[in-house]
Amino acid sequence: QLQASGGGLVQPGGSLRLSCAASGFAFSRFSLGWVRQAPGKEIEWVSAIKAADGTTYYADSVKGRFTISRDNAKNTLYLQMSGLKPSDMARYYCTTYDWGPYHDVDSYNRRGQGTLVTVSS
Repeated sequence: QLQASGGGLVQPGGSLRLSCAASGFAFSRFSLGWVRQAPGKEIEWVSAIKAADGTTYYADSVKGRFTISRDNAKNTLYLQMSGLKPSDMARYYCTTYDWGPYHDVDSYNRRGQGTLVTVSS
């Protein structure tokens, strides 16, 4: 199970930290990611972090503004977001990596309910 939290309303340029509490599987063994879906748009891959060595990957649209991290002792995945833009407004989901390119949404399988991020003044 994956439960994302930390979303909310933030002004453009603001920051939020999303958390994802995981249970029911061997968290530390899985590479993980964040994907998002804006209203009326397709799901978009945002970021990923490898289980083996913590290597991180980012979509060009968030590179330099978002930071993905994980705490294996707490079975928790994070996404620190700064410099938020209206284009970042979406429901964010944490997800487990299955196989394939890390930047491909179809490379991920299980997903929680997500948390909504609203960027507006």
